[in-house]
Amino acid sequence: MKEKKFIHLCQPDSGKSCGACCGLYNYADSTRESLVERLRNRTRIFCETVKERADLKAFSDRIKKLEPSRKLYEVIYCCEYIGFLDEEEKRVGCLLHPLRNDGVDMRDVSFYGKELCDGHLCPSYHFISCEEKLSMIRIIDDWYLYGLCITDIDLVKEYFRFISEGIYEAPRPDRFEGRLRDIALNFFSLKISWPFRSTDTNRFGKYYFDGSQYMISHIDYDDLGCERSKFDKIFLSLTSKFRTLEELRKGEEIIRENIEEFIACYKADAM
Repeated sequence: MKEKKFIHLCQPDSGKSCGACCGLYNYADSTRESLVERLRNRTRIFCETVKERADLKAFSDRIKKLEPSRKLYEVIYCCEYIGFLDEEEKRVGCLLHPLRNDGVDMRDVSFYGKELCDGHLCPSYHFISCEEKLSMIRIIDDWYLYGLCITDIDLVKEYFRFISEGIYEAPRPDRFEGRLRDIALNFFSLKISWPFRSTDTNRFGKYYFDGSQYMISHIDYDDLGCERSKFDKIFLSLTSKFRTLEELRKGEEIIRENIEEFIACYKADAM
């Protein structure tokens, strides 16, 4: 990590956080509504029943019994100790963390253990630039969308590449406010609302799983009768599946219009 100031992507501020490494998005039903219900119930039960370390086994057993357990990928563990960290339900995180338990660290009872949970840094820490990290933190103030996007390296880097090429510079993080922030947020919100999202149950972004192995999906442009789209990496990050060339062109139009709108707005603000 060569940044002058370490940027904590997991818990960047009081308005959001990311729980992807805890398997938060690995449930068969990982919609916002479903995850809110899970996290809310866990947090309530934890606060009501866990008074000391000895209570954790009963908590774990109860959660596993109460909750639907079907996962997208069996090889990825879903930690039962992730919940809401604040009453406003803006931040998700570890219910065992010492900052939440008067300095008592109980993470050693979790599946991954204290050492791994404390020291793990996902690939986004290493591959997303400092400016991109700070920009993403300014753009998204929603734990659900933030966790989906900050862990999708291709989605983040491709978007910033296209807008940087159009404005002939890397946008400063402090430029993401007002209309520019809204435009960028509209793009990243496609992670949830993308109309050409594949319904395959084993797809997650550009990856698909076959048993214990994961592979990178691809779009069959030959079958669609065209060359590889310049937005291919974005399409894969959005779990795209195009049935016709017309759908592909519509997808390209959605991405292109957003990028062009950002570039035009950025240049207008600079005048």
